[in-house]
Amino acid sequence: MSEETKCQCCQEEVTEEELLLRVDKVLEKYREKPGALIPVLQTTQAIMGYLPKSALKKIALGLGKSYSEVAGVVGFYSFFSTVPRGKHLVRVCLGTACYVRGGTAVLEALKKELGIDVGETTPDKLFTLEVARCFGACGLAPVLTVDDDVHHRVKSRKVGEILARYRENQHEKTKEIEGGISL
Repeated sequence: MSEETKCQCCQEEVTEEELLLRVDKVLEKYREKPGALIPVLQTTQAIMGYLPKSALKKIALGLGKSYSEVAGVVGFYSFFSTVPRGKHLVRVCLGTACYVRGGTAVLEALKKELGIDVGETTPDKLFTLEVARCFGACGLAPVLTVDDDVHHRVKSRKVGEILARYRENQHEKTKEIEGGISL
């Protein structure tokens, strides 16, 4: 279980055991607080990048809850993920307005551009593709988000340009790190 991963908060290489030790500190902080489950899950996902079974078991034990209760909350909220996600989360709205105005064409263009299907992550771990039912921006349809950035009135032919911005930003950050410049 000593699989190496990158800590999502600082991008350093750490083992799962080291990340779970950080989760222990979160549990210490929240253990006696009512309604702690969701904040603990959010913080744990921020630390680990997702919520592996080992973290869910630790949280259940640490908060005195059943595993099924913790897993049920994780399964209910789309914010939580039990599989590793890419650095950028791309979500396409397929609510009624977005669907009617070309959301499915945007989704197909994303799938083609990224080479993955919904729920998958690109091999370079840069993008994860998901579908949402409504962003509440129906007048701006079709809409897609990349992390917290909202892109509206998206045309399928513009998907490559949108993704290129995030690829370029990642490339620039990598060059800075490799060049010894601290961020």
